[in-house]
Amino acid sequence: QVQLVESGGGLVQAGGSLRLSCAASGRTFSTWSMGWYRQAPGKERELVAAISSVLSTYYTASVKGRFTISRDNAKNTVYLQMNSLKPEDTALYYCAAKRYGRSEYDYWGQGTQVTVSS
Repeated sequence: QVQLVESGGGLVQAGGSLRLSCAASGRTFSTWSMGWYRQAPGKERELVAAISSVLSTYYTASVKGRFTISRDNAKNTVYLQMNSLKPEDTALYYCAAKRYGRSEYDYWGQGTQVTVSS
């Protein structure tokens, strides 16, 4: 059973930075694609950033140039560095794993809250 545990959320002022971490269990982490999703109250969940097993990355348009996704396979951990945070980045951020051969993300963390004050 895969477990994903997020950390690093919190309250920050606009313009500030946070780094989210997601620690994963499992021996084949390096073969998974990993993603960070977020969901704000009253809004649909959206994919913020993703990184594949070969380190290709994706960012939604609203975070390009401000957020950076990375992974450390030795630590089974994926990160989301968030800079120049805006109030509209406020949301519950989830880590997700798409195991090798799967077409969709099939494991999810519990989420970590990010609140950006203006």
